[in-house]
Amino acid sequence: MFKPRDIETYRHDEKLGHKLLTPEERIRLLKPYLPSPPLHPSEQANKRAMENEQRLGVRRLIKRHWHMLVFTIVHAIFSLYIRIRQAYHQVVNKISSVYLHHHRAPDLIYNDVKDLRRLPKHLSVILNLDEDARGGTGLAKLIEEASDIAAWCASARIPQLSIYEKTGTLKGYLPRVHRSMTQKLAAYFGPNTPGIGIRAPHCPSIETAPTLAASRIENDGLKHLSVMILSAEDGRDSIVDLTKTLADMSQRGKISTSDITIELVDAELSESVIGEPDLLLLFGPRVELVGYPPWQVRLTEISHVQDNEGVNYQVFYRGLLKYAGAQMRWGR
Repeated sequence: MFKPRDIETYRHDEKLGHKLLTPEERIRLLKPYLPSPPLHPSEQANKRAMENEQRLGVRRLIKRHWHMLVFTIVHAIFSLYIRIRQAYHQVVNKISSVYLHHHRAPDLIYNDVKDLRRLPKHLSVILNLDEDARGGTGLAKLIEEASDIAAWCASARIPQLSIYEKTGTLKGYLPRVHRSMTQKLAAYFGPNTPGIGIRAPHCPSIETAPTLAASRIENDGLKHLSVMILSAEDGRDSIVDLTKTLADMSQRGKISTSDITIELVDAELSESVIGEPDLLLLFGPRVELVGYPPWQVRLTEISHVQDNEGVNYQVFYRGLLKYAGAQMRWGR
């Protein structure tokens, strides 16, 4: 729309023969009402590209915010589920620990397991060293946990126990571990304490004979408990070392390649490390083998309690229940 003032100025200038306004003032007066000059083709393309980019930028912004909203909702729902599940399991585990408390009585522990269809002959567990603990408390806690498990195995009449601790710290304190386990068994069994032997691969065994009263017991109570301490170097490293040894012997003609069989490898690893355990217990919230010897767990039953933290008897008992009810389908 033309402004009335601009119209009046232009007509007044026209009546005076265009002597009122100079050409520059006349152009400045009419310029706001003139159409925009046509753009160069390159400028038109740049303008369209900028408009498209702005339009796409808005779409990307909306899409990004939509994805963030969906992620936040899913994360909130999943976090709520995890919190509820952890709280539920903590309550259940606390009730189970109270109901299944053994009171350091071997007879109570044996009564818990005597009606099970079967018990493992070889039980293995994975323990973790608390490296953040100060003043050696982490090592003391680790040894205490290993001693408790040894006492539970002896009470349940499980003759063989292997304890895996990744860093190998436990292997460096075999005399201290043996002393702690012996004291723990004495606290549980009193005058009927069974014997115990503890060793590690490539380390001499430390043995303690059963007490005289225990050796005279005529029932089927456990007379001796064998304990093996393992670390990460007894896992894949032992397989690599055996492979190198067999390859070297084959190159020197001391053994034929046809003699290298799965049975031979299994026999060598069982002799140098451990045999295959029947049951592997995990006391952490997730199934993490943390470098456990892989060859020895081909057919092993693995048990853990979801969201559990720490070594406790109810995880030990649940593992035995799971093993008793498991179906062993060898190769089927």
